[in-house]
Amino acid sequence: MSKVAALVTASMLTLSSGVVLADTANVMPVAPAAHDTNMLDKPQERNTMFDGVNLTEQQRQQMRDLMHQARKDLPHINVDQLEVMHKLVTAENFDQKAVRAQAEVMAQEQVDRQVEMARIRNQMFNLLSPEQKNLLNQKHQQRMQEMQQQMAGLRPTSAQKPSSMSTQ
Repeated sequence: MSKVAALVTASMLTLSSGVVLADTANVMPVAPAAHDTNMLDKPQERNTMFDGVNLTEQQRQQMRDLMHQARKDLPHINVDQLEVMHKLVTAENFDQKAVRAQAEVMAQEQVDRQVEMARIRNQMFNLLSPEQKNLLNQKHQQRMQEMQQQMAGLRPTSAQKPSSMSTQ
């Protein structure tokens, strides 16, 4: 049951990534000038894949075009599937088989969305110059290190872990 709950929760959390992808088209000026009040008014939208990379106007336009096309091509969230899951969760009696089947359908739809989003991001990445790609890769490595440090802080230390093995 916990695996199904985790799968459903993960699916729901990643559904929001579609919203982030949709917002990315409005975020292309990732290094806004001081006069760019539109970006300064929405600081929460500045955290994108290309954060910190100075894009040329041509690159921005190409990325906007890709995002515009992605909005048309990206598989939409199936609200009916969410409704079915809600009914299963709120049912008088829990039907594990039905929930598992529904979770698998929803997970496959999410996989399809993520594959399409990755394809678009790959096209965007390939619009960058070698220097921009290098900078983006460096920033990615920094974020990964920060995440690993945060996760290390969340893990219990060896003194906190319950001992499951007896020493002889």
